[in-house]
Amino acid sequence: MFKRIKNRQYYKFCWYGFLKNLRLFDAFFILFLLEKGLSYSEIGILYAIREISINLFEIPSGVVADTYGRKNALVFSFVLYIFSFLIFYLSANFWFFSVAFILYGMADAFRSGTHKGMIMHYLKNRNWDNHKVTYYGHTRACSQRGSAIASLVAGGIVFYYGSYHYIFLFSIIPYLINLLLVLSYPKELNSLPIVTNRKRISYLETWKTLFYVLKQVRVLQIVNVAALFTAYQKSIKDYIQPLMLQVVLMIPLLNTYSIDKKKGLLIGVFYFIIYLLTAKASQFSGKIAKNNVRKTIYRTMLIGFSSGILSGVFYLNKLWVFSLLVFVNVYLIENIRKPILTGALVDEIPPKIVTSVLSVQSLLRTIFSVILVLLLGFFSQYFGIGMAFLLVSLLLLLITLFTNRTQINGS
Repeated sequence: MFKRIKNRQYYKFCWYGFLKNLRLFDAFFILFLLEKGLSYSEIGILYAIREISINLFEIPSGVVADTYGRKNALVFSFVLYIFSFLIFYLSANFWFFSVAFILYGMADAFRSGTHKGMIMHYLKNRNWDNHKVTYYGHTRACSQRGSAIASLVAGGIVFYYGSYHYIFLFSIIPYLINLLLVLSYPKELNSLPIVTNRKRISYLETWKTLFYVLKQVRVLQIVNVAALFTAYQKSIKDYIQPLMLQVVLMIPLLNTYSIDKKKGLLIGVFYFIIYLLTAKASQFSGKIAKNNVRKTIYRTMLIGFSSGILSGVFYLNKLWVFSLLVFVNVYLIENIRKPILTGALVDEIPPKIVTSVLSVQSLLRTIFSVILVLLLGFFSQYFGIGMAFLLVSLLLLLITLFTNRTQINGS
């Protein structure tokens, strides 16, 4: 049955995810900022600025998408992304970077939840929503393949130019293409709700429905557990780059080239392998979802936070390869969880406010992320990256054990 719903729009959804994740800078973001002379504390502040920017625009962006059109929200998002890439390419100053992070955060706010809402709306209209976990898992797998290709391309660019800032310039190209792709989506996916008087639904009605749904305990539980681990993975993921650098220095290859070129190429290869694995993890989520969803959500959180603790322990003992391998597990867990949690959340809410509720989830994730990126920046600056991994992961593991176990297991 699933093969029969792989129509033209299915492939458009897949291409969207692929192009969206051709963020060539992702594999080198922290290394780029360190190259510009920023400290870990300053990097933590910049990441917090981005998350606060997302926070400020998260719920309004979701409501705007549900009220005035999801395609329109996505197009505006890509325009903001492109402007932020240009600033990163042209500047080398903390304050200019702050502006770029604000624009990037706004773009994330208008994008997050919007495309997932479009997919769920599309499936609902065709009575295909029983395939939502597998369908979304496949489209997310394409996103991870985009990240894999982006890593190789970025590694080649760094190897050729011997510098990181060119990757922001090249990142503009796939985002322009994606903007055009979104414009080609059918009108039904703009999802402009219409009431009996043929006017667009009001902000007030959307907000009322949103608050009504959020009063439901089960919805809040799903939103909370989804937001916490995603915030953790998002906050910690770029810190894999200094870890990769330690592994690169151990590899007796490309020693005739400069260290910048060597680390650019090999880190690109590392990320390529990681994202191929995360693509498989996303596709595998549909099979895992057939088991007890509540227990799966809880157990994967424990495994993910435990992986962060082990990575920190190995890092402190200079076991770089083991630290890297365990760290990768955090990526895999997030990509298994996300389709499952998205499907579980959609089961609990009315279709017309899917984007708004997903934006609330992103808002909560953003609040967690602001706290975590500041902690990671501070701990990394004063205690080292290994200790930062260990302390933050241990803190979240304890919080999960004390606050979520009973709720998620439904006991």
